[in-house]
Amino acid sequence: MADQKPARSTSPGLSGRGSDGGLSGIDMAATAATLVWLLLSAGYFLLSSPGEGQGLRFLLACMVVMLPTALIWVAALTAKSARVMREESARLQTAIDAIRQAYVDQARQTHQGSDPNSALAKRLDAIAAGQKHLETTLAMLSSTRQAPAPSPTPAAAPVAAPDPEQDNQPTLSLGTPAEALQPPLSNQDFIRALHFPETAEDKAGFDALRRALKDRQAAKLIQAAQDVLTLLSQEGIYMDDLRPDLARPEIWRAFAQGTRGREIAALGGVRDRSSLALAAGRMKEDPIFRDAAHHFLRRFDRAFAAFEPQASDAEITEFAGTRSCRAFMLLGRVAGTFD
Repeated sequence: MADQKPARSTSPGLSGRGSDGGLSGIDMAATAATLVWLLLSAGYFLLSSPGEGQGLRFLLACMVVMLPTALIWVAALTAKSARVMREESARLQTAIDAIRQAYVDQARQTHQGSDPNSALAKRLDAIAAGQKHLETTLAMLSSTRQAPAPSPTPAAAPVAAPDPEQDNQPTLSLGTPAEALQPPLSNQDFIRALHFPETAEDKAGFDALRRALKDRQAAKLIQAAQDVLTLLSQEGIYMDDLRPDLARPEIWRAFAQGTRGREIAALGGVRDRSSLALAAGRMKEDPIFRDAAHHFLRRFDRAFAAFEPQASDAEITEFAGTRSCRAFMLLGRVAGTFD
C-alpha cells in the first residue's frame, strides 16, 4: 500500500559480511592492525641491542606483543556483536511495523463504509452457520449414531410444569430428565471433545464430541468454545499455531478452587504477541466478540470447577493441551483474568 512504511535496510556495509561469505570489514581491519603491531614489535626487539636481563626482556616482549593483539580481537568481536544486534533489532522493528500496519489496514477496511447493524448481523450469521456446520458434519460422519427410542407415557401420568433451568430437556413420564438415564460423561470423552476433531475422518473425535453434546453442561461449554474459535479464526488466530507454556496441575487445581490473580498467572501461558494484540483489539472494538469471549470464560470456569475434583494430574495436563483450553489462556490474558 502507498502508506506502508518502507522496510529498514539491513544490507551490510563496511562492517557487514560480504555477499560471498568471506571476511567482514571488521575482521580485515583487526587482521591488519594485528600484523602492523606484530611488525612494529618485531622490529623494535630485533633492532635493539641485546643486554643483560634476558629473562625479563623475554617476559616484556611477550606482554608487549600478546596483550595489544588480544585487545584488538576483543574489540573486533565486540564490534561484530554490536553489528549483529543492530541487524536483529532492525529485522524485529520491520516485523513489528508490518504487523501494526496490517492490523491498521484491516481495521480501516472493516470500518470504512460499513453499517454497524449489518456488521452485527454478519457476526451472528457466522456463529449460526458454524453451529449448523458442526451438527451437519456429526450427522454425516457418525455412522453409529442411534436415535433415542420413544418412551411410552401412561395416559394418567401427571405432567410436570416446564422449568426454564432445564433448557428444554426432554422428560420421561414421571418428570425425570432424559439425560439422567444417560451414562455419565467420562473424563477422556470430555477432554477429547474440547479438543474437537482433527479432520473430517477423525471418527474417534466425532464420537467423543457426540457423547459430550448429550451432556448438558459439557454441551454449553463446547458451543461457547466453538463460537470463540470461529471468531478468532476470522482474525487469522488458530489454536494449532499457539505453543503455550503449560502450568503445573496444582496451579490448575487452585484455579478450580477459586484462586484468582497473580497466583495463577502461570495459566496464561500464551506468549504470541501478534495473537494477543489482535484478540485485544477485537475485544475492544467488537461487542459480539467481547460478549462471546466473556460467556466462554464463565462457562470454562464452571465446567473446570466441576471437572477438577474427579480428574487426575495426568488428565488435567491433557486437558490443558486442548484447543478450548488454549483459547481460555489467550482470552484470559486479554480479559485480565491472570492480573
